[in-house]
Order: sequence, then C-alpha cells, then structure tokens
Amino acid sequence: MNERIDHLLKTLGPGVLFASTAIGVSHLVQSTRAGADFGFALIAFVLLALLFKYPFFEYGSRYANVTGTSIIDGYKRLGKNALVLYLLITIGSMFFVTAAVGFVTAGFLENLFHIEFLGIWTVVILFVICGGILSVGKYRALDGLIKIIASVLVITTVIAFFLALINGPVEKVEGFVPKQIWNQAGIFFLIALMGWMPTAVDLSSWNSLWTLERIKQTKFKPKLKETLLEFRLAYLITAVLALLFITLGSFVFFGSGETLPNNNSLFAHKVVTLYTETIGDWSYIIIASSAFSVMFGTIIAVFDGYSRSLGRTFELLFEKNDSIQKSFYHKKKYILFILIIATGSFIVIFLFGDKLKELVDFATTISFLIAPVIAVFNFKLVTGRYFEKKFQPSRWLKILSYLGIIFLTGFAVFFIVTRF
Repeated sequence: MNERIDHLLKTLGPGVLFASTAIGVSHLVQSTRAGADFGFALIAFVLLALLFKYPFFEYGSRYANVTGTSIIDGYKRLGKNALVLYLLITIGSMFFVTAAVGFVTAGFLENLFHIEFLGIWTVVILFVICGGILSVGKYRALDGLIKIIASVLVITTVIAFFLALINGPVEKVEGFVPKQIWNQAGIFFLIALMGWMPTAVDLSSWNSLWTLERIKQTKFKPKLKETLLEFRLAYLITAVLALLFITLGSFVFFGSGETLPNNNSLFAHKVVTLYTETIGDWSYIIIASSAFSVMFGTIIAVFDGYSRSLGRTFELLFEKNDSIQKSFYHKKKYILFILIIATGSFIVIFLFGDKLKELVDFATTISFLIAPVIAVFNFKLVTGRYFEKKFQPSRWLKILSYLGIIFLTGFAVFFIVTRF
C-alpha cells in the first residue's frame, strides 16, 4: 500500500495540470452560464461531451507513457501533412483560446483585488506575472503552484455547492420564461459549451508533454496503469466539478431575473456577489479567491502548454536533430513562444473590447469544430501499426472512440449547416 501511494505521488502532476486547464472557462463561465440560462436542461449534453471526449485525452497520456515521446511526435509518424495540420490548428486557435482565458482571469483578478480602474492593463500585468513564473521555474513552478490552486478550488467549490443546496434554488420572478435551446442562439451556445467541456481536444497533446516532463523531473517511470489512474482521477474531478458549477448557476441565477454582464470585470463581480447574496456575505472571500485561483491556474497552464507544443512541433518540422531533450527546452526559446502567445492574445482582447461572451463563445466554438481532426489522429496512433497491441485501449474504449468521433463530427456539421 505504501509503495502504491509513493508511486501515485511521484506520478501525480500531469493530470492535475489537465484538470486545472479544464476547470477554467468551461466550468466557471460556461457551466455557470448554462445553469443560469437553461437550468439543468443542458446537463445531458455536458455528460455526453465528457464521455465522448474522454478517450482522446487519455490517449495523449497513454502514448507518452508507452513510447517515451509526445503524441506530437506521433503526428509526424502519421505523415508530415498531419503534423503541419496540427501546427495550423494550434496557431489558428491559440491566440483566441489564450485571449478568452486571459480576459476572464483578468476580470476575476480585478474583482478580487478591486483594481478595475486599470482596465485592459490588468491583462498586461497578468500576462507578465504568468510569463515570469514560467520563465523562472517552468514545469517545477507550474507543478507546485497548480497543486495548491487545485486544492483551493475543489474545497471552496464543494463548500459553495453544499451551501447552495441548503439555501435552495432562487425564487423565480413572475412571468419567467427560460431560454430556448433549439434556436440559433441556443444552438450556438450549446456548441460553445461542449467545445471546452472539459476542454479542447487538441490540448490532449499537452497531457503527453506534461507526462514526459514529470518523468524527467522525478526520474520515475510509472507503469501505464499508474499514468492512466492519475489521469482518470483528474478527469473524474473535472466531470464532477462541471456538474457542481451547473447546479450553482441554476440555483443562484436561473429564474432570478438577473443577467450576467458582457464585461469581464462586471461578469466576475456579478457572479461573486450573487453567490454571496445567496450563500451569505461571509463567503465573499471564499468565492472570489476560488474563482480567481482556478482561472489563474488555467492561464498559467495554457501558456505553458502552448509554448511546449509549439516548440516540439517546430523542432520536428524544421530542426535536423529532433530529440525531445534538445533545443525547445532552452529557456530563450521557451520565453520567445510565451511572448508571441501573449502579444497575439492581447491583440485579440483589444479587438473584442468588452465583448466577453462573444470572445469566449468564439474561442470555444473553434475548439469544437477542429476536435474531430485531433480525435481521429489520436485514435489512429494508439490502435494501428504505430502502437504495440498489448498497450492498445480495450475494445470498449475503442467503441467509445468511434462513437466520440461520430458525436464530434455530427455536431460540428450540424453547427455549420445551422449557422451558415
């Protein structure tokens, strides 16, 4: 038993980073909005997204453990065109994703520390802090920080959830009519909600990179079942927390007549104050710190994940020596990618202005539309000639993968037809 615990602690890290990345915008913003606007009507879609996306995230960890390389290396094995397509997908989405996460985080930062007078400069300060932390400590700093943030998030969210249950749902205003799902606005939000539930499928490559970095940090090579256990526990936590946030949104907002503002700072303030009005004023600091903690953990992980994945992709495409131990992990290159991502994301935020919901929905929709491509890549890598048979997923997981690809492709096509 002691050996099992010791192995789990040495393996623990990549799954926690994944959970922190997932529990940002998709939970705090999108799940809360889902509960606030539709009550519990969208829970089935959230559960389906969590179920059908699961295999493709797990395959990132599985591939890294078995091969000792990232799944990005695997994309190259599928052919140079596959790797180029992955790079285009990453570049095409990373600025919008980082901008959405950064903008939301800035709002909760302003709310927590009452510094809203800084406006868009809050984003600059936030990006500088994130870049500084990662530039100095890289994975070690990220790993330690995220574990603390994740603990704070889980504890405070569970407290808020049970207090909301005790207080009961908000009393509905007279004449309240819930929003419709099957109109254009409802479908658009549904796709956006599932796009990052629990997060974007293309971020599965980060799992493999973090798995390798954890092995390098601890000098401990876990068994495949140990790596998968750590990831599955983290995925389960993200699923449970998604349901908790939908419940909180439904109990606190649904039918109250209150609307969530489109400005990031006002949105954060509205969420926190309405929660505290329902639960009690004493809980303000718990809710405010919890909200900021989860978003700060998400933006840190997003910067790190995109920097690592870009670096590895460029190595494989443009450098003769593609050893994963080489150039990307040089500090200067790591910092360069962070600066590029921060600059591009800031420009996106500047262009969108105060349109928080539009920015978030746009970023999450892009993620959903490109998900089928990455899903097919990941599935092909762990089930075909590229992977030893004894390490391949079970028959049931393969069946779930087929269903997931159909689900993701079907909704993507449905959205395009409906939208355009």
